[in-house]
Amino acid sequence: MEREVEIVPEAGLHARPASKFVQTANEYDATVEVGIVDSGKLVPANSMLSVTGLGAKHGDVVRLVAEGDDAEAALDALETVLSTPEDGE
Repeated sequence: MEREVEIVPEAGLHARPASKFVQTANEYDATVEVGIVDSGKLVPANSMLSVTGLGAKHGDVVRLVAEGDDAEAALDALETVLSTPEDGE
C-alpha cells in the first residue's frame, strides 16, 4: 500500500513533527518507508535519523509505502501527523 501526502507542519519533517512521525510509525507492526516524491529515495519511517535526513520541508509531497497486517492503519495515522499543523501555527 502506498499514499502521497503533502507536509503541513511549518517545520517540515524536522524536530517535533519528525519525532511524532517516527513515534507513530513505531506503534504499528507494518514496515513503513517514506521519501520525497521527486527524489525516488525511500527510508525507514521508524528511524529518526533517516526521517530527518530526508530534509522534507513544509509543502513537500512525500510517498509513504507500508507492508504488513496493519499497513492501512499505519498510513492513516502517519497521514494525520503530516497533514496536521503544529500547535500554535
